[in-house]
Amino acid sequence: MRVKMIAAAVTGLLAVSALSACGGGDDSASGDDGQIVLGFSQVGAESGWRTANTKDIQEQAAAAGIKLQFSDAQGKQENQITAIRSFITQGVDVIAFSPVVTSGWDAVLKEAKDAGIPVILTDRAVDSTDTTLYKTFLGSDFVKEGKEAGDWLVKEEASATGPVNVVELQGTTGSAPAIDRQKGFAEAIAANPNIKIVKSQTGNFTRAEGKTTMEGFLQSVKDIDVLYAHNDDMGLGAIEAIEAAGKKPGTDIKIITVDAVKDGMTALSEGKINYIVECSPLLGTQLMDLVKKVHAGETVETRVLTEETTFTQEQAKEALPNRKY
Repeated sequence: MRVKMIAAAVTGLLAVSALSACGGGDDSASGDDGQIVLGFSQVGAESGWRTANTKDIQEQAAAAGIKLQFSDAQGKQENQITAIRSFITQGVDVIAFSPVVTSGWDAVLKEAKDAGIPVILTDRAVDSTDTTLYKTFLGSDFVKEGKEAGDWLVKEEASATGPVNVVELQGTTGSAPAIDRQKGFAEAIAANPNIKIVKSQTGNFTRAEGKTTMEGFLQSVKDIDVLYAHNDDMGLGAIEAIEAAGKKPGTDIKIITVDAVKDGMTALSEGKINYIVECSPLLGTQLMDLVKKVHAGETVETRVLTEETTFTQEQAKEALPNRKY
């Protein structure tokens, strides 16, 4: 019996150790001299936007004197749930994460709530009906972004008398930006019955899949007038496919993207992209301010928006020299 008890204890210790290792960083959540400890789970590194977002959060945590326990989910929800449970086990002060998808978070968020650890959603929302499971959501209005993209196209094609065929490169299936950017765009283009989405498929927010999916569009759709990509990286991959097919991006096929990262803005300045709706990855300062407030027990707004704009070719040329990402 004694041997069994010892074996069980060792197994339990190994399980806790394994969970701690999933959090990224050391397995102790204790901050120095009362330092706030933030457990942050990132979606992954699928795009230039995400890389800039991670860098800004790491830099701003250091600047704010907050100890950051960082975890990269590599685009998998199960990794993110494991990381959040690890943060709970470690006893961090605050948990923040950018959800891979919108659904399936209630159980782990309830675990955090029961442990008395406040949760902040960043960049992407969840579809939980129990809004007490998290304190606030910091990020963009993705529906608005899609609508701004669609509004530009409606204005651009106001004089069109024939069909305007649009292909759409969606973000990761089930993710908030993919769902909302598609919705906002569809609502906006309804104002012009000539504009039709003739093909829509995910490119998972990556440049590589943007290229291969666009190659498929070019083979299966006879006439493509416009490409609407849910982020710059997919649009940049699509540009490679368009050029390889002997067509001129921005001229033969108009291109609208979302994000406004440096590579996208460069392509816009060169006329390869026609219009970009900004989605800023620089959430670090606002996030650290919210972390301090929820840790102190202060009431915060349940929805905190980031400030963003849109860019034409000339505006991109003007903004590029001082672009931070």
